[in-house]
Amino acid sequence: MPRKPIGETAMTDAERQARYRAARAAGRDGTLPGGLSVAQLELLSCLADNPGTRPGQLARMLRLAPSSVATLVYGLRRAGLVSRTGGQLDRRTASLKLTAEGTAVVGRWQEVNERILQAAITSLGPASRGALAAALPGLRELSGAVDALADEPSAGIGPADS
Repeated sequence: MPRKPIGETAMTDAERQARYRAARAAGRDGTLPGGLSVAQLELLSCLADNPGTRPGQLARMLRLAPSSVATLVYGLRRAGLVSRTGGQLDRRTASLKLTAEGTAVVGRWQEVNERILQAAITSLGPASRGALAAALPGLRELSGAVDALADEPSAGIGPADS
């Protein structure tokens, strides 16, 4: 199947992948917060933005397989960064939240991302920096609209029929 032309979703994916590569490069010497992987740090960040989220919801938000999220959560719980409540009979109904140490790690991860983003923006020419600044209000609105659609189960935006 041919790839779609680069649009908002593809640009977001490309930006995320670029941040992952930059963060991995920054962490080659073990400097990522808590000695964690980018995937673990992104899961913690998602949980910071969505406290009380269930593992299945995290999997959808992060576009990961539920089994991958379960593995990540298990390691993060063992490290004392995530706590789980509920779900005694059915683990799928458990809700997750950050511990105090998990919150501190997310803060350090956000600092790493900020440094990466600032370095990338600084490397751009004036016209590109201006275009980014002009696009920010629209990107914020787009992000809010996508979040609203993702939170609305009846939005009817599932996979297209083949």
